Amino acid sequence: MGKKRKHSETEAAENEKKEVMAPERPKRTLFGFKNSSEDKTENDSPLFFRNKEKVLVTCSRRINFRYRHLMLNLVDLLPHSKKDNKVESKESKGEALNELVELRSCSSCLFFECRKGKDLYLWMAKCPSGPSVKFLVNAVHTMEELKLTGNHLKGSRPLLTFSSNFDKSPHWKLLKEMITQIFGTPKDQRKSKPYHDHVFVFSIVDDHIWFRNYQISSGHTGTAQKLDCGDLEKMTLVEIGPRFCLNPIKIFSGSFGGPTLYENPFYVSPNMIRSLEKRQQAGKYAKKVKAKTRKKMHDLENPLEVDEFADMWKE
Repeated sequence: MGKKRKHSETEAAENEKKEVMAPERPKRTLFGFKNSSEDKTENDSPLFFRNKEKVLVTCSRRINFRYRHLMLNLVDLLPHSKKDNKVESKESKGEALNELVELRSCSSCLFFECRKGKDLYLWMAKCPSGPSVKFLVNAVHTMEELKLTGNHLKGSRPLLTFSSNFDKSPHWKLLKEMITQIFGTPKDQRKSKPYHDHVFVFSIVDDHIWFRNYQISSGHTGTAQKLDCGDLEKMTLVEIGPRFCLNPIKIFSGSFGGPTLYENPFYVSPNMIRSLEKRQQAGKYAKKVKAKTRKKMHDLENPLEVDEFADMWKE
């Protein structure tokens, strides 16, 4: 058996190996590499906020093809969104959606609920604590349907613009904040591009929220020609699509339910509108039947006199 090394000899051999080995790699963090623990940046401070917003986009079963295309258009416009399978629209859909949002590591949800194959409702919710809003979606026009000339790069971050009406009432301010959090792409999101080339426009007209999507076009033809930062007069907006209109129905304090914070007093359900149209059509038919009976009664009360020349040519 060989002799054992002394403790001092083993320490010297280890020191020699450390000198030969490559230097240690810096520690990797969420915000990059950190060279030493003494160096502190703004990102390491406890007050630093990092936006990790993720939106789950899903729909109910038996959805119309046009509404499904609208949902896919929104998925393409939001690089921080995640698409999931269809969910059955029952009374317990809120529990299923909250669980699904938690499983997919999301913080918000856009749920397209189609009823009777005609009516589209959009649930916009912050999960799991709320609030949530239920909209009726009208005037739907998808990108495939419009075929507009605008175009923007997929994954680029949008600019959000709101009309001045959003600052008038508390419920509009709440909707503005929710739309900003859900439709605004977080900075440094892994699927997004680090620049802006299109604008989301939200405007209130007749107590409805109208959505438009525009491309920011600089107007120059050559690639070598560029515009200055302050030269905004030469920039134009070209519509891309899609288009839709949101009619707010109710605002709930919880996620997909809970106490009602706001209820739209001017909302009329599509079922009520269809029933009124049927009553109008039924009223037209009833008027025709009454007119026929009145004519028959008039003919019986006022019979025609016998024509003496009626049988003149009958031989």
